[in-house]
Parts: sequence; structure tokens; C-alpha cells
Amino acid sequence: MKLPAAPRQTDRSPSRRLLQVIGKDMRIIVFGFRPRTKQRRAVYDALLRCTKPLRIWDLYAFASGPSRFTNSDPKVRLLDEYFRLLGLSSYHASTRMIEDGSFTLSNELWRISSLNSSYTMCPTYPFALLIPRSVSDEELLQASTFRGRCRLPVITWCNRDTGAVLARSAQPLVGIMMNMRSNADEKLVAALCTQIFGSREQRRKLYIADARPRKNALANGAMGGGSESSSNYFQSEIVFFGIDNIHAMRESLVRLRDYLDTHGSASSDGMSSFLRHGGWTWGGGNLSSMSASVSTLGDSGWLIHVQSVLAGSAWIAARVALESASVLVHCSDGWDRTTQLVSLASLLLDPYYRTIKGFQALVEKDWLAFGHPFADRAGMPSLSGSGSMPFELSRQSSTGSFSSSPSRQASGSFTSQAPATSHTQNNYSPIFLQWVDCVSQLLRLYPLAFEFSSGFLVDLLDSILSCRFGNFLCNSEKERQQAGISDSCGCLWAYMADMRALNGGYHVHYNPFYEPSKHNGPLLPPAAALAPTVWPQFHLRWACPMESQAGELEAQCRNMSKRFTELQKAKEETDARVKETTATMESLAAELQNEKVISTSAKELASRASRESAAIKRALQSLGCKVHFSGDGDCTVGIESNPTEIPQKSVYFSSKEESAGTGVSNEKSELSVSVTVLADDVSNNPINRFCESLCPLHTREGGCRWPDAACAQFGSQFVGLKANFDAFDRLSIYDRYFQPE
Repeated sequence: MKLPAAPRQTDRSPSRRLLQVIGKDMRIIVFGFRPRTKQRRAVYDALLRCTKPLRIWDLYAFASGPSRFTNSDPKVRLLDEYFRLLGLSSYHASTRMIEDGSFTLSNELWRISSLNSSYTMCPTYPFALLIPRSVSDEELLQASTFRGRCRLPVITWCNRDTGAVLARSAQPLVGIMMNMRSNADEKLVAALCTQIFGSREQRRKLYIADARPRKNALANGAMGGGSESSSNYFQSEIVFFGIDNIHAMRESLVRLRDYLDTHGSASSDGMSSFLRHGGWTWGGGNLSSMSASVSTLGDSGWLIHVQSVLAGSAWIAARVALESASVLVHCSDGWDRTTQLVSLASLLLDPYYRTIKGFQALVEKDWLAFGHPFADRAGMPSLSGSGSMPFELSRQSSTGSFSSSPSRQASGSFTSQAPATSHTQNNYSPIFLQWVDCVSQLLRLYPLAFEFSSGFLVDLLDSILSCRFGNFLCNSEKERQQAGISDSCGCLWAYMADMRALNGGYHVHYNPFYEPSKHNGPLLPPAAALAPTVWPQFHLRWACPMESQAGELEAQCRNMSKRFTELQKAKEETDARVKETTATMESLAAELQNEKVISTSAKELASRASRESAAIKRALQSLGCKVHFSGDGDCTVGIESNPTEIPQKSVYFSSKEESAGTGVSNEKSELSVSVTVLADDVSNNPINRFCESLCPLHTREGGCRWPDAACAQFGSQFVGLKANFDAFDRLSIYDRYFQPE
């Protein structure tokens, strides 16, 4: 509720009815109600039922009905990742392979075991385990009894070139005196750092990384736990990282949230820091408040915890990459701090995990398959009956003895009457959020190495907290299988893939600066670079909206890249149209040239036809015939030497010339000749007389030297005349018609 800046008289102001809702996404919302309406309690009870149902079946993922984002079998995806690690990418997992147990493939060093296919050995481990090839399933079963919750050492990442492995487990059960040993466990751990070269074996260095502070590891000895002794594991070294437990992480996040809500530009009570501190501002508050705020941020310890996880992961990645050593990581149970370290170290070692597809495989393998208790850490019900935990709706209920700041109480926030919970009752902790925060820090350090953007990480966290999908429900792979999560609930990965498909490569999930060739190997950040900052896109989006727009440069780059691609595509289309137009013009030019050739040929044919017509006319006139050429090419021949009218017969001949050069016929080269025959009497036919007496081609023997016998006589009947114009061209008029002297 917006409150006036001026001081108010508390005795004159009416009592306020406020309801404060604190979200796990760093958002704090305050509702105001009219007094004496009893609406606040009704809304409070409704929120309680919706945000923390007692049964898992009442979660939104089940209650919302069927989803169009269907979920494939996560076991198949886990096996595909195992095949990739073993170098067996040609194999593709399937449901049938899981049912008949044929997924137990191997290479020369490691193999996939089906010992836990029914989850009888370890209920919180996946159905398939990646282990050294030299260790049998019987030895695995013996080694599992020496580790907490039967979480024995197994391989989570391996380097096929060097043989170095990254393994994980729970703490060893060394007993109160720290003197318990297990031959099977020691053999299994030794097999993690052995590589076979021909007939000899070479031992590599083994580091056992304990994520806990040393004192915490010693304290666990009272409950039978503890840490290994380097004397029991050949060529090994024990390292403690000093990362605090889940309860310290929860309280740290609450302090960070309180700091941001108090000193941010926007707050849950509607007042800015300017109004909250009476107008005396200096960078969001007055001088004294800013000094207190810096101290509060330091006291929250959130960035210190993030730096501890980053430094531990970088150290592990450096040992594997630089020394080709094997590293075994564990904490108490092996599913919180252990998961943070091995998954972040794998992200640093393997460029595949820095892609969107690889990041999904990494989360499903190290977080989901290996049993990080998402239901307990997110405060949701599960099959194990953890849904009766108290609700975290107030800052007091989630921090124990930590109280609100005086400024928050002065601005009108109320304190929930829910009793404070102890550490043993409240298992909520932002472990996965902290790990994603570490990934965002690496993304800030290496902006060219990751395919995904900070927006992708924010959407991932929001989708997990929404309970809309089933991927992150329950506490283990076994519980999700028993609840039928894959068949009943939607898939978060399919939903996010559908989001990216809308804008293709320019979606906000993609990093516009990604260049895989720049960082195609391990990322080994120096210690000086591991100074984390507040993740603005997630932590500041509600308290400091303007500062949270740190991805504006990415958005501008993404828009420019999209515009450049559009222009490039338009240029390619224009070039294609230019090429098409050029080809069309060339084709038209060729056709025009062909038409010119045809036209020239037609002119030559016409000229030749004119010459042929003149030659025919002269030849027929020399025979005493009268020749008439009409405009359409018809020719009429008449003989007027005999005045006696004799019944005439008309014979019509058609001659068609084809050009030998072009193969194209010209209609104008066709000559139609009509010859009138006067009589059938050969003896009295004047044509015979003319032919015998006047034709220069008539021989004395009675033959004819006319080429191709164009004026042949058959019997006593002159049957026709067919002009051969090519023959006319071959005749020498001067030699035949005018005899040489």
C-alpha cells in the first residue's frame, strides 16, 4: 500500500489489514484489506491451500489436466548421455532397451550397470550407473553398505582421452572412532583412478573433495559418518571446501531478499527508499542507511556462498583438466553440495554442457537422476510425506530468530503468527537456485562460451517454481516413476523448446554472443575472477527494475543480428531475382539472335525464290508459253500457238523448299504451278515439238540432259512439270542457252 511521505500520527490512523506474501522468486507482495471484512483470513487460507497442498496430486501439474507438452521417458535421455560419455554415440536408447536390460554397454574402461534397475540397492540413485569396468556388481553391492544412504561412488563424467573421471558419492560410514574400512569401497575408489595401458597399469592421482567444513565432517562422526583417511586410499589427497549446509543457504537468501526489499528502488510496501528514509537519499538511502545496507549485504553471506561453490568447482575442473587426475566429490548425503560441485565442474570441463541441449542433459543427470530432493528443497509435497512441513509465508518462519528490519516494521508490515520452525523441521533451501546463480556468474565471465542466455536461466527457475510441469517434482527418480510423472504431467523442456521455436535463433533464450570455437575446451577461471556479483536479471527484477535490465545490450544485439539476417536474406532473394532476370535477358537475346538468323535466311530464301521464279519464267517463255505469277505465289502457264480450242486439263503441282542450313521451311518458297495441256495426241502436241527443236538440253539421241528429269516425258502424254529450283541454281545459263563460239 502506498503510504504518504509525511510522518503520521499512529494513534489517529486506522489499523491496517495487510497480508504479505513472500515468493521464492525474490518477489514480496503486500495486499491491503478493509477492516472488519474477514477477507484477509479467507485469502490467507486460500493461498495456504494453493501454495502448499497436502498431497502431491493436488499440485497444479496434476490438477491442470493433460498438457500438450508431452514428456518423453527421462531414462532414455539418461542412457543417451551415458552412451555419449562412453563414446558410443552410434547407439540410441529406447524403451525396449530398458525393458530387456540390453543397455549395459561398455568400452575399454567403463561400463553401465543395471544393478540398481529396480532401485533396491539405492532408492535415490538412478536405475543405471556408470562404473569402472573392472568392478563387478557383487563388489558394488558390498561397497554400497559403506556409504551413507547406500550412495556408493559412481562416475558422473569421464574423459575418454585421458581416462580421468569425476565421481560422486555420500560420506563414508567410518564410525565414531573414524577407523571403519571397506575393502570393496577402497577397490571401487581405486578403480576410478586406474588406466590400463596395454599390459601394465598406471595409477593416477586421486583427490577426495569433501564439500563440508572440516569441523562439520568430524561432527558427523557422532552419527557414524565422517570422511576418508588418505592412508586407506592409495595415492589420494583429502580436500575440504568448507561449504555450509542447506540451513545456512536458506537464511542467507532471506537476508539478501530483505536487503533488496529494504534498499531497492521499489519495495513491497509501495514506498521507495527515498520515502522510507525521510527524503535523505544517497544512492538509494541516506548515508547511515547505506552503510547499514552494505553491512547487511555482507552479513547475508549469499555472494560468499556462491563464491565458495564457484571456487570449489573451478578447483575440481583444474585437477581433472591439468593433472588428468580423478576426483571423488561428496558431502553428507551426496545430493546437495555434491550435486552443485560435480555439475558445475562438468560444465567447466565439457563444452557440450554449455549448449542448451547439453545443459538439459546435465540437469537431468546430476540433479534429477541422482536424487536431489527437489520436493523438500522447494517446499512441495512428495510421495515420502513431506507435505506437512510449515509454510514459509513470512520472513520469520523461514529464518528462525532473524527478525525484520526496523524500517520494514515502521512501514506497516505485519508479523505472521505462524510459529518459527527449527532446522530439523524445515528442509527448504535454495540449493538449485544457488547453483543457477553460479552458472550466471560464469556466463558473465565467459559471454562467448554459452549458447544459452541469462534469460534462459530465469525462465528455467520460474518454470520450476510454477509447479506447472512435472520434471522437478518429488525427491528422486524412483518417486517420479511411482507417481507416473512422465505420463501425467507436462514437460518443462518441451515447453521451453516450443518457446524458442517461436522466434528461432533470435529467442531470448539464445546468447547472441555465443561463439563455440572460442571456448571449445575446459574453462579454468583464475581465483581472482571468481568474485561474484548480485545476479540482476533474477535478484533485482522486482526491487530494482531498471538495474535488472542488464540484458538490454543482449536484446539490442539480438535485434541487430535479426535485422542483419533479414537484410541478408532479402539480399540473397534480390540476388536470386537478378540472376533470374539476367538469365531471362540472355535467353531473350539468344532468341532474338536466332530470329535474326531466321529472318536473314528467310530473306535469302525469298531472294532465291525470286531468282528461281525469273528463271522459270524465262525458261517457259523460251518454250513459247505465257507465264503469269500471281501475288500469292501461284503460276499459270498457257500455250497460245494452236488457235483451235481443245478441251483443257489443268494439273496442279506444289513444290516445297526447305532450307538445309536452318531446317526451317518457308511458306513463301512454295510455288504452285498450273499447266494447261491442250491435247493427248503426242504427234500433234506442240510441246513435244518445242522440246525437240528448242530445248538446249535435248540430245540428238532423244534423251534429255535436264537434271533429275524435271520435264520427263512418259509415253505420248506430257504428265507434268515440277520445278527443281536447286537444279536451276546449278545450271549455267550462259553455257546452256548460249552455246560458246
